[in-house]
Amino acid sequence: MSEIKRSKIKDLLHMEAGVEVLAKGWVRTKRGNKDIAFIALNDGSTIYNVQIVVNKADFDESLLAKITTGACIGVSGKLVESIGGEQAVEIQAASIEIYGECDPMRYPIQKKGCTMEFLRTVAHMRPRTNIFGAVLRVRNQMAFAIHEYFHSKGFVYLNTPLITASDCEGAGQMFKVTTLDLENLPRNKKGQVDYSQDFFGKETSLTVSGQLEGELGATALGEIYTFGPTFRAENSNTPRHLAEFWMVEPEMAFYDIKDNMDLAEDFIKHLVKYALENCKDDIKFLNDKVDNELISRLESVISTDFVRLPYTEGIKILEEAIANGTQFEYPVSWGTDLQSEHERYLVEKHFCKPVILTDYPKDIKAFYMKQNDDGKTVRAMDVLFSKIGEIIGGSEREASLEKLDARINELGMSRKGLEWYVDTRRFGSCPHSGFGLGFERLLLFVTGMSNIRDVIPFPRTPKNAEY
Repeated sequence: MSEIKRSKIKDLLHMEAGVEVLAKGWVRTKRGNKDIAFIALNDGSTIYNVQIVVNKADFDESLLAKITTGACIGVSGKLVESIGGEQAVEIQAASIEIYGECDPMRYPIQKKGCTMEFLRTVAHMRPRTNIFGAVLRVRNQMAFAIHEYFHSKGFVYLNTPLITASDCEGAGQMFKVTTLDLENLPRNKKGQVDYSQDFFGKETSLTVSGQLEGELGATALGEIYTFGPTFRAENSNTPRHLAEFWMVEPEMAFYDIKDNMDLAEDFIKHLVKYALENCKDDIKFLNDKVDNELISRLESVISTDFVRLPYTEGIKILEEAIANGTQFEYPVSWGTDLQSEHERYLVEKHFCKPVILTDYPKDIKAFYMKQNDDGKTVRAMDVLFSKIGEIIGGSEREASLEKLDARINELGMSRKGLEWYVDTRRFGSCPHSGFGLGFERLLLFVTGMSNIRDVIPFPRTPKNAEY
């Protein structure tokens, strides 16, 4: 192999013909006739392959036989103008080195179409496919855009704990963390598991949210955000749920609910615009292969103002829809938590644009949300998108010590692990707000994929923890 410095394929495809180049990657296809072979090579840097033209007379037949779909090779040669119409340039091979052979009979990713269901069974190989390569590159760009957005606005990136003794949502659907011997659990006098002998000396779990700790940061630093993995032991085997997923959670001192909604709308528009501008090739591919309305749907988000709709008005719209013949699987009435089908009706059928639903009944929302003067609703807000339903959930937080105390007692919550949180209302309480964006749900919208298991490299779902 020559001493030429390797060029990534995304760069090669924009270089002028006539130069000597070195490309390395994995073979997508090999075809040809008795004199010439055409190899499509991809290195993961772009959705596009570079075509390698091989004059068979210049290479040993046994070497060429080892170049099969999936094999890893390096090719040096001259970059020349392509005769075919699919690419501007191609490489005229001068030398080829095989780094890793691939048994074509056993390689699971063949040229023939593989279903999404099959690819989930070989998640360790699916990043090599065009669709998953595109999705993972978009995921990377979206992660960068999130950090860029908050950094440009002066937010502090706060790292909140993954192991915690508090249940932010109060639902109890948490994965326990322990070093105790499960075959011989220590017990106290009441027969309960004695967590004082555990590693942390108390019962701990994987976090469901960094919000509560985020509020501590906001009431000291002003504006913070977290971005990291969260875990929920919810036995939901649906296309919208994961047991391990990533959350973006900003918390802002001195923001009321309107400020919160303004930030959420601006934030998500920024991310969609960033995707359209910086992931053009991958999004065009996903538009062509997965969802032919993807680009138009993304563009529509940027150019429209989101509807801001009180929950009570939303219920009236849904009840009128039912009266006019619309059928929902789940019933609708004031006080019920809306299902995805209800959220999507409001977005896709009634308004035909994103909706921010506000002022939910307090009984279906978390204890920390600020109560409205009516005593029945809280200053919650959910951003609803087409095809997804809820993509952002947030609220103005309850700043009153008395009201927060009363709500904790009303719900019968244990105060044992919450006193540190309540301290933020005891010592210099301030108005503050925040929200959570499910990163994978954002990716569902931006990529047009239909199953959340297909926008994370290694999905964790009920009965599935491979790799």
